[in-house]
Amino acid sequence: MDDCECSRRLSRRDWLCLGLCLLVLILLVGALVFVIPKLLSSSKPLEWNGTGTTPHFDEIFLGRCYIYTQLLRPGLGYPDCVQIMNTFRSAIISKNPCNITEEDYRPLMELDNQTVPCNKSLFWSKSNQLAHQYTQIQRDMFTLEDTLLGYMANELSWCGDPNTSEMNKHSCPHWRLNCPNNPVSVFWKVMSQKFAEAACGMVHVMLNGSHIPPFDKSSTFGSVEVVNLNPKKVHSLQAWMMYDFRISSSNACLDSSINDLKMIVEQNRIAFMCEKKCRLASLHSECKNF
Repeated sequence: MDDCECSRRLSRRDWLCLGLCLLVLILLVGALVFVIPKLLSSSKPLEWNGTGTTPHFDEIFLGRCYIYTQLLRPGLGYPDCVQIMNTFRSAIISKNPCNITEEDYRPLMELDNQTVPCNKSLFWSKSNQLAHQYTQIQRDMFTLEDTLLGYMANELSWCGDPNTSEMNKHSCPHWRLNCPNNPVSVFWKVMSQKFAEAACGMVHVMLNGSHIPPFDKSSTFGSVEVVNLNPKKVHSLQAWMMYDFRISSSNACLDSSINDLKMIVEQNRIAFMCEKKCRLASLHSECKNF
C-alpha cells in the first residue's frame, strides 16, 4: 500500500518535471526563432551613400522648438514641442527610408498651424545664404526656414531603418545616388508646397542673377513652390534678381529663363515683376539700395 502511494507521487513529479522542461524548451526555441534574429538584424542598419542622422538629433530638434517658440517668435504661442518631435519621428521610424511618402508627414503637417502674414513670404533659389541674411534683418519677412518646422529641421539630416526603432546614425539615402523619396527630400517637398499654398498678397522670390540660368524649372522653387501659388490669394510675384557688381553688371531680368518664369506666373493669373538688386548694397555705393 505504501509502495503504491510512493509510486504515484514519483509519477506526478516526473510529469511536472517533464512539463517544465517542455515549457523551457519552447521558450528557448521562440527566442532562437524570433528574438535573436531581430537583435542581429537591428545591429546592422541598411547602408546608404548619404550622411547619417545628425548627432544628437532629438536634442537639437526639440531645443530649436523651444528657442523658436519662447525666444524668436513668442507670439506664436506654446505648441507642444514634445508632441511635434514624437510625430516627426513616427513619420520615419521603423520604415525603409527609400519608401517615405507625403502621407507619412501628414500628421506632422496637421500640427502646424502657423500662418505667415500676407506680403511677407520670401522664396529663394540659389540664394540660400543671402535670403536668410535678409530675413535676419527684416524680421517681419519669412522664408520657409523661418517658420517653426523649417527652423527646427534646417540643415539637419535624418532617416530611420526598417529593422529598428532608432535613427540610422551611420548613413542615410542620397537623393541622387540612392532614391529621391528619402525622408529629408520628401519633408522639404511637403513643406515647400504647404508654404506656397499658404502664401498671400504679394510674394517675393530672391534669385541669383550671377547664376546661369537664374531661374531653374527643376529647382524646388520652379517645380514645387511657384506652381502651387494660389491665384485666389496671391495677386503678384516680385522677383529680386540679386547680382554682384564685381562679377557682372548685366540685367538678369532679361534672361530667357526669367521669361519662362513670367509665363508660368501669368498663366496662373498672377502678376509678375522683376527687379535687379545688388547683393552688396550695404558695403558699396555702386549698388542700389537693397
